[in-house]
Amino acid sequence: MMIGSKVDYDISNLYIPKDNKEDNDYQKSFSATLTIIVRDKDGKVIRKYKQKSHSPTANFIGLMLPITWYNATGNSWTFTNTINNTNSYQPSISGNGSGILYPNNGFNDSVNINGILVGSGSQSNPFNAYNLNAPISNGSGTGQLSYSSVSTPTGITVNSNQAYFIISQAYANQSGETINITEVGIQISLYFGSTSSNSTSNITRVYNVLVWYDVLSSPISVANGQSIVIYYTFSVNA
Repeated sequence: MMIGSKVDYDISNLYIPKDNKEDNDYQKSFSATLTIIVRDKDGKVIRKYKQKSHSPTANFIGLMLPITWYNATGNSWTFTNTINNTNSYQPSISGNGSGILYPNNGFNDSVNINGILVGSGSQSNPFNAYNLNAPISNGSGTGQLSYSSVSTPTGITVNSNQAYFIISQAYANQSGETINITEVGIQISLYFGSTSSNSTSNITRVYNVLVWYDVLSSPISVANGQSIVIYYTFSVNA
């Protein structure tokens, strides 16, 4: 089985069931959707699943805070990664300045996004989620799924009055048993350091920070030999 193939399914035409959190009286300027495509051992689509995504974590909120908040309050923000390690961040605009950087060439990373995690548990408060409740590990052993590399966009697609990008990742079940997926999340790496430096010696790198988390409305069962592709679509409407 080829892992990571057929990550090209047209997910835009999938119907999303009515969501009781959705207000039909207005169109959201920002929206996120989670789509899952399940295929059999021959690559045939056997299930299509889509739901609204509502769940940025505390780590994500910290990324959105403007520098004026730090300057006005004097506070820092603490990011927590999936193994419960923490790193306090307080940007500065004095001197060379410091902040959260894009991937640094010295680390040989091309993007901040590490991947989409899948799990078999659930959490009632996504804001406080720093890891999945019951992560499914990468592999071919009992209870595992074989993770492909995450696919990230090279740019933002603009279509009429909508701009969007899609993050996707494929997984194959070679464990010999059926695996149920009930929770999904996006994790990234963060880089703290001087905005004027390109040296790794001046940069703090924090791995595997969960920034987005969703509990599925219904479990996705992946039988042995089957594979899935998960898509996160983030869009903005004019």
